[in-house]
Amino acid sequence: MASSFPHGAEAGQDPASPGTTPGPAAHAHPVTAPTPPRAAPPPPLLGPGDPPPATVLNADARGPLLLVCDHASRAIPRALGDLGLPEEQLCRHIAYDIGAAELTRRLAERFAAMAVLSGYSRLVVDPNRHLEDATAIPVVSDDVVIPGNRALDAAAQARRIDAIFRPYHDAVAAAVSTIRERGQVPVLLSVHSFTPAMRGVARPWHIGVLWDRDPRLPLPLLEALRADGRWVVGDNEPYSGRGTLGGTVETHATPAGYPNALLEVRQDLIATPEGVDLWARILGDALEPLLSLPSLASIRHYPRA
Repeated sequence: MASSFPHGAEAGQDPASPGTTPGPAAHAHPVTAPTPPRAAPPPPLLGPGDPPPATVLNADARGPLLLVCDHASRAIPRALGDLGLPEEQLCRHIAYDIGAAELTRRLAERFAAMAVLSGYSRLVVDPNRHLEDATAIPVVSDDVVIPGNRALDAAAQARRIDAIFRPYHDAVAAAVSTIRERGQVPVLLSVHSFTPAMRGVARPWHIGVLWDRDPRLPLPLLEALRADGRWVVGDNEPYSGRGTLGGTVETHATPAGYPNALLEVRQDLIATPEGVDLWARILGDALEPLLSLPSLASIRHYPRA
């Protein structure tokens, strides 16, 4: 068979220089590029001066009541600055639930109950949201744009989730496990606060009890709060607990069949130490006889229709 190479040249030999030693063919550009240097991993989001992602109170408590406060703090990691917001915005409800942490602490003290409080603002990442929810890391909250949350890539989001969201839920899960290991059924009560008005519309409720299908704690609690006669008590108001996904209650109580409820106290009522004292007494008096109900000591599932 005739060779396809020019006369006097073999494969790998320079046709212009017959008789040279065969070797690799010459190329105008290299076939492979050098491996780029591996990027250094980003530094940890939380530094030595930052608070922990969760605070646990009364870790050695012996009762079944577990209090959680998802929006206890307005803190922001130092690495994120102020998220581009002025201080007056970081003092508003968009950053945390005003009065909720103090109320949770007082209830934990009254009942010698374990409590888990979040360590960071809901503006950094909201632990009471499903991670696929667009408001988990909000770009806009109550018509306020959050500059530091705009155009976050997947790595920046994961950094917040791994440093803050997951450790908080790990702390709640550990608290639930501690109660279960004692042979008790956890009774989970989530403490929140809400604004007196939203978008110019006044909210008449003093307190709301949010729940889905499990009536064991919410219904007697609603009855006890209404029996006082002084308060406007919302049943799934000003928000509804029906059909919600990804919140702390839906993650740690509902699937396991543990009794639960979510409290929403109007924030102007608990914005002062005196207000916290009053509502800790009101809620404590309503809850105390309920915690010994036999129905709360069992695991029951209430499937959604």
